[in-house]
Amino acid sequence: MALDRWIALIFLLICLVYGYTAFFTMDGQLPPFMQRNPVWPSTFPKVLSVLGVALSLAILLGWEKASQSDEPAEIDYRRLLDYNLGQALILIGLMIVYALVLRPIGFIAATSGFLILGPLVLGDRRWHLIIPIALVATICVWYLVQQVLGIFLRPWPMALAG
Repeated sequence: MALDRWIALIFLLICLVYGYTAFFTMDGQLPPFMQRNPVWPSTFPKVLSVLGVALSLAILLGWEKASQSDEPAEIDYRRLLDYNLGQALILIGLMIVYALVLRPIGFIAATSGFLILGPLVLGDRRWHLIIPIALVATICVWYLVQQVLGIFLRPWPMALAG
């Protein structure tokens, strides 16, 4: 079996466990006033698990290859080091750094930094596009989470908050 199908099988198992949790165990402790709501805390995990199962089954059954006319290149797991593994590892390290600095330097600085450095690691050098898009996306997400949803999200570093 090809590497993409093994990954899809692992993803299918993760989605099945996640779906079981979302469908059968998450809503048991809801208070009575929340049980009448049209959207429960488990609604989004249920949608994610169903979509994940559908996508992984599509890969396992080969449906994505039926729509392509030419023969796609398979991932050769024996030549895994020939791929851009360094970029992937640096990007994973950048994600870890983002998670670690999110609270100390605040959401806006951490997210903007991640969204600016991520494309640079992947080779994009269009500064005139990367910086404004990262800043606008960061501020829009912060506004939606903070103001619309009402979830506190520290925008600035802890030293500026007092």
